[in-house]
Amino acid sequence: MTTTQGIPVTTIVPPAENSIRMLLPHTWLQSHRLLTRWRRDPMTVVQTLAYPVAMLVMLDVVLGRQVTAFAGHDALYGTVPMVAVMSALLGSLAGTITLRRECEAGLPGRLWTLPVHRASALLSRSVAEAVRIAATTTVIVAIGMALGFRFHAGALAALGFVAVPVIFGVGFAVLVTTIGLTWSNTGVVEAVSLLCTLLLFFNPGFVPVTAYPGWIRPLVENQPMTAAVETMQAFSLGGPVAEPLVRILAWSAVLIAGCAIPLVRRYRRALC
Repeated sequence: MTTTQGIPVTTIVPPAENSIRMLLPHTWLQSHRLLTRWRRDPMTVVQTLAYPVAMLVMLDVVLGRQVTAFAGHDALYGTVPMVAVMSALLGSLAGTITLRRECEAGLPGRLWTLPVHRASALLSRSVAEAVRIAATTTVIVAIGMALGFRFHAGALAALGFVAVPVIFGVGFAVLVTTIGLTWSNTGVVEAVSLLCTLLLFFNPGFVPVTAYPGWIRPLVENQPMTAAVETMQAFSLGGPVAEPLVRILAWSAVLIAGCAIPLVRRYRRALC
């Protein structure tokens, strides 16, 4: 209770909404808000769509013929998966920077005072990431098909192809969101972005693993982007998919399990 000019005034604080019944609609509303904001943010559009599409076309024009001759199959079966995964990672980084700006502006804290489901705040970010990654991957695949990319393993394999960057991208988003909420300095997020850019040149989507020097080949073979690209190559070209699929699912599970609790704690602290 507070007082205004000596008159007691009761402050009514809406109770927190934690019923399972409201989790789905509240998650959808906040997911729609995030998707709308990202769509209107030039930085997010450039990082998630314009830059990857330009890189796909550039790699095909500049290196496509040489890589095709070396690999024995069209280079697009490496560059399309690689660019789709890179788009997912860069979009997650852009989303983390947007979240930092929202926290600095106090938007999550204001939403926290409303009767919205507490779990929907972070769950909606994962849902929005999944939708964004699926949409951008579809566009990248469409550009790739215009250049000659095809699915030789059928429609179900095409769905699996799109699902891989969605699964890995959501896991990576959990990681970078935790990092972004832990360190207020955006330089840390930019360092992660630089690391992702470096990994772009050390995976089988750029050139086959056998083309790398022996001393760096173990790093190329065991980094997470390699597992994602190899799984997507298997879905598009055909071939054994179980082993790389298990590896990328394991990477995603480790990222989510390792960062879920710290993410919740950091997000609640950011609201204060």
